[in-house]
Amino acid sequence: MQEANVVSSKDGVLRGVRVVELAGIGPGPFCAMHLADLGADVISVQRPDGRAGSIGYENCIQRGKRAIALDVKTPGGRDTLLSLIEHADVFIEGMRPGVAERLGLGPDICRARNPRLVYGRMTGWGQHGPMAHLAGHDANYIALSGALWHAGTAAAAPATPFSVVGDIAGGALYLAVGLLGGVLQARRTGQGCVVDAAVSDGSAHSMQLLLAARSKGIVNDDLDHSLPNAAPFYASYGCADGGYITVGCIEPQFYDLLLERLGLADDPGFTPQWEKARWPERKQRLQALFAGRSRAEWQTVFKDSDACVMPVLSPDEAARDPHNLARATYFERDGCLQAAPAPRFDGACAQPGAVPQAGQHTQAILDLLTGQGPAAVWLASEAA
Repeated sequence: MQEANVVSSKDGVLRGVRVVELAGIGPGPFCAMHLADLGADVISVQRPDGRAGSIGYENCIQRGKRAIALDVKTPGGRDTLLSLIEHADVFIEGMRPGVAERLGLGPDICRARNPRLVYGRMTGWGQHGPMAHLAGHDANYIALSGALWHAGTAAAAPATPFSVVGDIAGGALYLAVGLLGGVLQARRTGQGCVVDAAVSDGSAHSMQLLLAARSKGIVNDDLDHSLPNAAPFYASYGCADGGYITVGCIEPQFYDLLLERLGLADDPGFTPQWEKARWPERKQRLQALFAGRSRAEWQTVFKDSDACVMPVLSPDEAARDPHNLARATYFERDGCLQAAPAPRFDGACAQPGAVPQAGQHTQAILDLLTGQGPAAVWLASEAA
């Protein structure tokens, strides 16, 4: 990460916000990491065996947190967790509905100890409804919410980027907004709340712009004629070297620039732009045209243009892209490529904390709990 205009995440805008996370997998830990990136003091409560979940890919999303190992199924572990919650602003759990209650860690018990607590619940289907207790993953949630529909065509099944549309966009980020709204309410009224964040709900809400376009006929459910699938000016094309270029020039002024750079400005076959009957023919012509040059050559053709044409980059390529380098969008630590915290405040990019070892801060936190009182845990900001 660049050194210029970089600040420690400990000095971020959420400095002083205290979060307890019951470690798991997926969107809940990502949300806690996001809050830590922005300066919150996050304690991750992990299993004694060091496993956060059943998959084990959660390493770099533990960055910036303190880690304590507790067996919350025992009275002692549960009491220690409740002692931490008593002085927290936020608690995050991502278990199926009813599990926290069976452990004696439900909202009623936690908020009886701390009325200002914002209790965050992260699930796929939400706390109630016919499917609330069923298992699922990102693709399942966005399929049922309708968000996956336009990722396919009439001839090809929908494809979704792993965890991005559902778990992160529809889950973790909606939970983060809900938690911060709850913290503001608690500071105003002295009363916390329970945030029920369901991936299925959030992914549906994230479609609002698409639904607005749908109401105007720009997008429709007929995939052969829908903008994201059929429009020649909103598609990805293969290049001579096996790479891809994406085109996204919806507005007429940008479409004109596309035709100009492609040498098609005077070609009557490409006007008017919204003549849908001719979209298949135009798409075939553009496919043949883009296939004639490498991705790098097309990048040169469209350099510094508002034609809305960009290369499709892998994560490693994106990390080396000049724009992303200039903004320090990616960095590598301990062999793991990571994305820098976002958004930025006053132009500064936060330097996230390190990933703790499993249970790394257990003894230090327990010593503070027993020796100086629970509040001291939050004052001794020793997160790596």
